[in-house]
Amino acid sequence: MFKDELIQLIVKRLQADKNAAAISFARSSEHVGVRYCYVENLLPEEMARKIYNVFPKLEQMRLMSSFRERKYTSKHFDQFSPVLKDITFAMQDIEVVKVIEEITGISQQIPDPTLYAGGLSMMGEGHFLNPHIDNSHEATRQYYRTLNLLYYVTPDWEIGNGGNLELWDQPVRKNVTIHSKFNRLVLMETTPSSWHSVSPIVVPKLRCCVSNYYFSPISPTGESYFNVTSFSARPEQTFRRAAAWIDNGLRQGIRAIFPSGVGAKDIYKGEK
Repeated sequence: MFKDELIQLIVKRLQADKNAAAISFARSSEHVGVRYCYVENLLPEEMARKIYNVFPKLEQMRLMSSFRERKYTSKHFDQFSPVLKDITFAMQDIEVVKVIEEITGISQQIPDPTLYAGGLSMMGEGHFLNPHIDNSHEATRQYYRTLNLLYYVTPDWEIGNGGNLELWDQPVRKNVTIHSKFNRLVLMETTPSSWHSVSPIVVPKLRCCVSNYYFSPISPTGESYFNVTSFSARPEQTFRRAAAWIDNGLRQGIRAIFPSGVGAKDIYKGEK
């Protein structure tokens, strides 16, 4: 099976870079307070290109469009090439999770077969994702979100194209940019202070990504907490930043009233 081959290749590549990635992940918090690392050339190039070549057409995906973000997403794998399902769920295999735990030092990681917040994403010219922190839990609120795995598959993607991952400090004033480079896997911790964004794309090309999240029963901070997905804005977007904080407060209040998300989803259909 293609999935089994992918798992073996991913584990082998992660094992080869495990020590260097672990050091990079641990030291990266010095940059803006968010731990991250990345692994180059995750798969043989022909396999990575195969994944890219079977990505859905825009009309097969859902457009998310607001002042917060603009991007296409989907997790309806039954409508697409099985290759896309294979690469997505290969990242959730127990052997892959084990190596990721060794790299990050985050224990009891649980992959998400429901793809509560994972799946496929595609961004084109003018698309963006404003600075935000992810919602803290999965749907049942039993497990904390701990790690974001982003696998980029667009060949020849230049850093000047935009569409790159940005990690921000707590005030959302200073950032580091991580190039959404072809065949690169990025690991990024998710905590109540892991502000991140995707820079606006400035070229008429599509940036494709396979994303997964891991969860854990253990709080990343050592203390209990809950938050909805909360947005800010870029430092120069003063009005948008103010609107985002009002929006965050409203959504947090709604989730306090409707803990299961019932009712909230009727108002904010994009909220997870």
